[in-house]
Amino acid sequence: MSIEVKIPAVGESITSGVLSAWHKRSGDPVSDGEALFTLETDKISTEVPAPGSGKLEIKVDAGQEVKIGQVVALLEQTVDASARSVTPSATDQPSSLPPSVRRIAEEEKVNLADVTGTGKRGQVTKSDLVQYLESKGAAPGVRMESDAPKQNAPIPVTPALIASMERTTRRKMTPLRKKIAGQLVLAQQNAAMLTTFNECDMSAVMKLRSQYQETFQKRHGVKLGFMSFFLKAAVEALIEVPSVNARIDGDDLIENHYYDIGVAVGTERGLVVPVVRDADKKNFAELEKEVASYAKKARDGKLQLDDLTGGVFTITNGGIYGSLLSTPILNPPQSGILGMHKIQNRPVVIGDQIVGRPMMYLALSYDHRVVDGKEAVTFLVRVKECVEDPTRLLLQG
Repeated sequence: MSIEVKIPAVGESITSGVLSAWHKRSGDPVSDGEALFTLETDKISTEVPAPGSGKLEIKVDAGQEVKIGQVVALLEQTVDASARSVTPSATDQPSSLPPSVRRIAEEEKVNLADVTGTGKRGQVTKSDLVQYLESKGAAPGVRMESDAPKQNAPIPVTPALIASMERTTRRKMTPLRKKIAGQLVLAQQNAAMLTTFNECDMSAVMKLRSQYQETFQKRHGVKLGFMSFFLKAAVEALIEVPSVNARIDGDDLIENHYYDIGVAVGTERGLVVPVVRDADKKNFAELEKEVASYAKKARDGKLQLDDLTGGVFTITNGGIYGSLLSTPILNPPQSGILGMHKIQNRPVVIGDQIVGRPMMYLALSYDHRVVDGKEAVTFLVRVKECVEDPTRLLLQG
């Protein structure tokens, strides 16, 4: 008897994808629920679990385009299949673990026996490994664009390394990378895009976070980051300047009366934008928990299509990578995107004194067909005022 392994449905508008990697080889024993392969579409990348236990017989090689519902493998079941199936645990041999876990363990020289597995039957997941490394002072994998910057030691480029490299490498773009490229070109071609800039003094936010961080974390189980302040500030600005919360659909102008804000997430496969729903109705703790949840989902490759659709506005933070100033590109069909940047001590004039302050440049890119220049400037000034006086935001939620 055998079980068919099929490509699952991952969204109404998605009919195909690319089977990017098998986590097992033909002939390997597989346990029910164990991560079997990675499916990439133009919107998400997700690990697909085994629908049962048995010996794997692969029918479609990695790298091939597959249709939803297509049979890509069989799981041959025998009377002793359960006895021969591998039960993943923290002490598994590397070959029984997902490739992402094996790669990180090898790169970071981690003994998997030291890691507590929370996966099915005690299997060590990528999230378990990342949390273990974070507790030891390392943090591989994905970073939420709202996270504080972490400096990773660069790989030294030596003459021997250069000599060992090919002059060029050619590989197919992943569906996600092709989708990102298409969206960026679409935004440039279909919108009258313009960017306005301002800067804000982060002193008050940094002081408030320092003062209440320990209490906040003990009470809510999550750190108080910068992103929740900017989410709140963006909502206030959208309420005051509703044209930024609108979009063009053909000959119609659609005005949104809700506040689902996209927060850009950098992953190993590219940039994705999960959406924080009803940001106006959530307090700081709820916002921080939702942002952290998306970071974990992105790290584990478990973002769903519903997580990425329906946003009315986007916030992106290039500052964690060291960007001092940039012009973010719109996320169609939205009419506005806010770019956060690196916090840097700079001299500013306060009264008659020149003093040093932690300053951040802000950039608002907007569709000039929908938003007038005055409205764009007003929006960005409102964000600046809210961030520089965060107590008002805290009193509101």
